[in-house]
Amino acid sequence: MPPRPLLVLLVAVAPLLMLMLRLAAAPVGLPGCNTTCGSVEVPYPFGIGASCSLPGFNLTCDHTHNPPWLLFSHGAESTVPKLHVRKIHLGNATVYVTVNGGTILNLTSNTSSVYNDASWRVLGGDRDDKRRPRPFVLSYHQNKFVVLGCNLQGRLFGDDSRLLTGCSSFCTLDYLDDSKQQQRREVVWEPTEGHRCGRCSGNGCCQAKIPLFYPMYDVKLQRLDGHHDNVDQVMQNLVLIAQDGWIEKVWCLMVQGADVSHLPGRKPPDLSKAPMVLQFLMNLTYPSKRGKADNTTSCPSTEAKSACKSSHSKCIDINDPFSSGYMCQCVPGYQGNPYLLDGCQDINECEQPDLYPCYGVCTNLPGTYECRCPRGSHGNYSMMHGCVKSSTGLAIGVGVGTAATVLVLALTTILLVRKIKEERKKKLRQRFFKQNRGQLLQHLVCQRADIGERMIITLQELEKATNNFDKSRELGGGGHGTVYKGILSSQHVVAIKKAKIVIQKEINEFINEVAILSQVNHRNIVKLLGCCLETEVPLLVYEFISNGTLYKHLHVEAPRSISWKDRLRIAVETARAIAYLHSLVSMPVVHRDIKSPNILLDDNLTVKLSDFGASRYIPIDQEGIHTSVQGTFGYLDPMYHSTGHLTEKSDVYSYGVLLIELLTRKKPVSYLSADGFGLVNHFTSLLPRGNLDEILDPQVSKEGDGEVVDVALLAAMCVKSRGEERPAIRQVEMMLESIQASKEFSSEVTDDDVSSEGWNYP
Repeated sequence: MPPRPLLVLLVAVAPLLMLMLRLAAAPVGLPGCNTTCGSVEVPYPFGIGASCSLPGFNLTCDHTHNPPWLLFSHGAESTVPKLHVRKIHLGNATVYVTVNGGTILNLTSNTSSVYNDASWRVLGGDRDDKRRPRPFVLSYHQNKFVVLGCNLQGRLFGDDSRLLTGCSSFCTLDYLDDSKQQQRREVVWEPTEGHRCGRCSGNGCCQAKIPLFYPMYDVKLQRLDGHHDNVDQVMQNLVLIAQDGWIEKVWCLMVQGADVSHLPGRKPPDLSKAPMVLQFLMNLTYPSKRGKADNTTSCPSTEAKSACKSSHSKCIDINDPFSSGYMCQCVPGYQGNPYLLDGCQDINECEQPDLYPCYGVCTNLPGTYECRCPRGSHGNYSMMHGCVKSSTGLAIGVGVGTAATVLVLALTTILLVRKIKEERKKKLRQRFFKQNRGQLLQHLVCQRADIGERMIITLQELEKATNNFDKSRELGGGGHGTVYKGILSSQHVVAIKKAKIVIQKEINEFINEVAILSQVNHRNIVKLLGCCLETEVPLLVYEFISNGTLYKHLHVEAPRSISWKDRLRIAVETARAIAYLHSLVSMPVVHRDIKSPNILLDDNLTVKLSDFGASRYIPIDQEGIHTSVQGTFGYLDPMYHSTGHLTEKSDVYSYGVLLIELLTRKKPVSYLSADGFGLVNHFTSLLPRGNLDEILDPQVSKEGDGEVVDVALLAAMCVKSRGEERPAIRQVEMMLESIQASKEFSSEVTDDDVSSEGWNYP
């Protein structure tokens, strides 16, 4: 055990040490996402924009108001009232909202029936719809069912017409007497000193607790007295659900009714804008048998499936007779956002003496704190004046004993800080490695030793290769990420792809691209050199292709682009790469995103097919698979788009569009003819009429010959609407090779064997 002088000195320098180790302020939302709307903070899992929130937690910021309003919106066509969000509290998973147009029922004097029915659908959805649109229910203890008016009875019903609650509201005869109207107005609008308005307890207003909470309710309002002419002139007859206590605060205004024109500056409250408190739950479900709760927990069994992402968060199971799910909270000693990585940050208890009393020396520790009497004293540090000074001799002895260790302790502190930082980096990288499916990739690369030796590249190596991902090293970027140029320690020049957003879809595409590219080897397919799993965002390392994309070379502002001879060769090499994927690998692969931006060119304009994130395996014994539609508009197979059935012929269609792009130098994504046709439809309509010159690139018309028509006919076959009418990519490859060979032979004959006198025979 260390000597006591050393311990005392450690306590003295601990605040400095902890200050060096404290993390940055806890994050509120995902990187790059707006976390405020007006004065309202928008913490994740909520977000403004679909990519900034979990499903069901998307909000909109309405800037037509000043200050802007934060809204739940059920869509432009929805009749469900909009919810104006006033505050979001992650600690108890509640959202404070105002219902715009949320009054359930308004019974006027024009209503002759003594009964009136309505429904409450503020949270959206239908009773028979099991797919609830949002993970919200009414807060169990913070809302009331309210009836306003004279001689009325309101009842609230849940599923299967089950009566949940109700109350009745009456008015005294004096209250209804016209001769007492002015007197009542004076009492309501001009209260004397000490006068308090009545509570909502049955006289003109009643309220009741809601014992069970559903996403929607049915409401019945019944008159208890058939004579209602005077009644309707006095009171607004309304039924609503509102936050507990709100009706009491505005009661003085509500009992007056609608006629306040004689009172300057007075307006009745807008009862269609009632406040409510909602509770949100992860994986919210509604038991099929009400009143009988399931004993199983709602918390996910693994961390990967849980919405509680912070390492200092916990899952709180919510399982009751009418809803089940879970919420996330920071563990004691931490505060912040449990739904984000590192969102729960350590509380510095020493800065909050009212909550954490300490009358000695306070030291903040991870998740807790330590309190001791000052050096040279002892006693009860939790009480004011509880620490008393020790003898002078002891204090001098402690000072002399610690002086000899100061230098050693300073060096120890520096080494300790460095060691802790390295350990934290190591643990963070290990967590990212697990998060990025490291075990799956290890299993994959272990199947082939040559992959295992080169596949995993450290973050330190890539940071050194890119000068810490310096902006000057960026080669380009798109919707999915940024590509950097780097030089490895082996002096290999590489391209490093870094995804932008950490979502499961990006990780799945990352794994898919590694799985495919690690098993293919073709001179016209970009080579995957390795990957890095130690960062929050996965990194892929490819061979560096120096000459950019086919799209960049083809669509230049100059009148001339790539020569027709090179375009024909690029078409042949691309067809070879696709044919290799379809027929020469162990399990056929459909690329699913063939387009000019995904075709890289080296210094010799040799094709390197890239971007396999959307690619899919197709078992050998199957003609296709059903999957969610993915691809690029303009290149996408219309048959696949309409049915979701992916086959090798889907790549053939995209390749046919690429051939048309090479012939015309038109952009398939944005092209629109004068008649409103897209590139494919316009091209195929001109071909039978022999009017291809209207759309062909003038350079192709000048440099090409009869082979241009052959390539055009082949392209038209590839883009037929029915997949079975398209040729296989292997047939396309052979036909293009034949066309290319014929052109090269014709060129050689023209240059070498033809003289001014005719053919020269050997």
